[in-house]
Amino acid sequence: MKDIVDNVEQWRARGERVAIATVVATRKSAPRPVGSKLAIAESGAMCGSVSGGCVENDVYLHAREVFGGGEPQLLTYGITDDEALGVGLPCGGEIDVFVELLD
Repeated sequence: MKDIVDNVEQWRARGERVAIATVVATRKSAPRPVGSKLAIAESGAMCGSVSGGCVENDVYLHAREVFGGGEPQLLTYGITDDEALGVGLPCGGEIDVFVELLD
């Protein structure tokens, strides 16, 4: 969390809303541990990481839905044969990421 605090404070000082994505569970060989965070400003700026770059763009899209009035979301990322060319984790692990607006 410490790595995103300065950016989040700057965004909020400008009046931007902020969404936080947090790794809440991992299975197998996950790229980031439970508790890892990605902050997304309403302007589109991001800082932090939930996967080392594998799924951040997809998490961003879900954060946009939350900014638009959608409910907080629990997302699961992994890799299957069907997902090999889409969004997933090439490391073979799985992560659950919770996306919510920061109060």
